[in-house]
Amino acid sequence: MKVRFWGVRGSIPTPGPDTVKYGGNTTCIEVRTDDGRIIIVGAGSGIRALGNELAATELKKGPINLDLFISHTHWDHIQGFPFFTPIFIPGNKIRVHGPVNIGDEGLDKIFSLQMSHNYFPLRADELAAEITYEVLTEKVFQLYDDVKVTAKMLNHPIIDLGYRIEADGAVVVTCYDHEPFRNLFDGSPEDDDYDEFAKKEGEKAATFSNMKIMEFIAGADLVIYDAQYTNQEYWSSRLGWGHSPMELVLQNSIKAGVKRVALFHHDPTRNDAELGRLERLAQRRVAQIKSHSIEVFMAREGLEVQL
Repeated sequence: MKVRFWGVRGSIPTPGPDTVKYGGNTTCIEVRTDDGRIIIVGAGSGIRALGNELAATELKKGPINLDLFISHTHWDHIQGFPFFTPIFIPGNKIRVHGPVNIGDEGLDKIFSLQMSHNYFPLRADELAAEITYEVLTEKVFQLYDDVKVTAKMLNHPIIDLGYRIEADGAVVVTCYDHEPFRNLFDGSPEDDDYDEFAKKEGEKAATFSNMKIMEFIAGADLVIYDAQYTNQEYWSSRLGWGHSPMELVLQNSIKAGVKRVALFHHDPTRNDAELGRLERLAQRRVAQIKSHSIEVFMAREGLEVQL
């Protein structure tokens, strides 16, 4: 199995001379199994270049047949779909999998909305490819006989799924957008609405949910993990925004026995120099811990990882 990064940025695309090394496109990764199956996770702006590559190479072999997984429907994770060349080519088959929020009409409606005439010159019902949509919740299933997928609920302001993909004797996990679960009832006795029972139960729930995340990533060959902030940034002003601090990502990955961790969903304010500095800092920190052999790096566009 091989993984290639096509978009690694969070929130909004940031093209320009200061983001050339790591890339400015929003989230998209390509997973290729040894027998050539194509699995894409994320339809951020990075999917445009991937689509052009697929049209230039895969169509020579026949119609394109692929699965596209969406972690959630925030715009930076679906905004590239209208520019994904394979959706305009007859004969191609594209299966879109992902969650929707309670009250949403359906995954197909969400994708169609950003292609309404107010936002885009073509409508979704004008696309030539055969496109199907599957709403996912937490579950384990066989995508193919030789490809197993685990969909796991993450902690984000809307319903958001991580994916554990197992194929060819290897495991890759996507864990974005996500921040650690916390006790929402963690008040003090001096608060008017303080409830000791709720506080204890909230702590149990948060601990259990964080343990399930550790089980989800355990032993993976590669975890692509939201690490948008530093500890200082997260605890000072980003709590509840749905993204993780880099230091906790490293801690969890080491404890879970992960072999490689790609720090992902880079903040739009970070330039190449800042990401390079944080990458070196992360590598120094894990090098100081002698009881493991984890490899850590900043995800960057164009990078390929063979598992």
